[in-house]
Amino acid sequence: MNLEVEYNNRARVPGHPAIIGEWMRDAAAFRAAHPPEVLAYGPGPREAMDLFLPREIRGVAMFFHGGYWQALDRSSASHCAAGLLAHGIAVGVPSYDLCPGVPLVRIVDQAEAAARALHARLGRPMLIAGHSAGGQLSAMLLARLPVEIAAAALSISGVFWLEPLVTTSLNVALGLDEAGARALSPALLPSPGRPLHCAVGGAESDEFLRQSREFATLWGGTWEALPGLDHFTVLAPLSRPDHPLTITGTRLARQACGELSVA
Repeated sequence: MNLEVEYNNRARVPGHPAIIGEWMRDAAAFRAAHPPEVLAYGPGPREAMDLFLPREIRGVAMFFHGGYWQALDRSSASHCAAGLLAHGIAVGVPSYDLCPGVPLVRIVDQAEAAARALHARLGRPMLIAGHSAGGQLSAMLLARLPVEIAAAALSISGVFWLEPLVTTSLNVALGLDEAGARALSPALLPSPGRPLHCAVGGAESDEFLRQSREFATLWGGTWEALPGLDHFTVLAPLSRPDHPLTITGTRLARQACGELSVA
C-alpha cells in the first residue's frame, strides 16, 4: 500500500486551493453576520477561540479545524458552526499552534486547555468535534477529559492511528517516531464509553474510510461515509441546518448537556 497516496489529501484533491478559498470567504461572511466573542484559553497569540452564541443555549460544541496539525487556523472554519448555531448550539472554534513550531503533543494539550476554558465559560458538558487533524483532537479529548466536560465526539475524516503517517512526507513537519505516533493515536487508548460518531467522505482514500469505520467500531460508536464527498468537501454539510450530519451533531450536543435523553 502506498501510504503517501492514501494520506496526502492535498495531492489527492488537486482542486483543494479553491475549496480552501471558499472556506475562507464563507467563514469571513459568517463571522460578519454573527460576530463572535473571542475567548482566550492561554497566553499565546493562537491560544484563543471564536465563540458563537445563540439567543438561547440548548447545547455546547467545540470544533477543531484540520490541516494535518501544520496549517490553517480558526478563521478557516467559522462557517462550520452555522448549522449547529441555527439549532441553538453554542460553538467554540479554536486556533492552536502548528507543527513544526510546536510538537503535536503540545497541540493536544492546547486542545484540552481550550475545552476546559469553554467549559469554564458556559458550564455545560459539550460535544467535541473536528475535521481531519481536528478529528484526532476530538477523539483524544473524549478519552482524556472527564464526562462533565467532554460528553460526546463527532470526528470528521479523522486520523485515529498515526503510525501510517511516520513514513510519509506529512511527517516532515510532525517529526513523529513510531512510539510518539502510538502515544498520540486515540485508537490505542481505552474507549471512554461515550457517544461517538465518525463521518468521512465517500470519495476519500481507502485508508481514511478504514480508519473511521474501524475506530467507530472499536469505541462502540457509529460511522458513515458521505457519498461523493472528498476530504475537503466533506465539511460542506455543517453549514446546513437541515443536513443529516448537522442533525446528528445537534442531537449529540443536546444529549451531552441533558437537553435530550440518550434513548
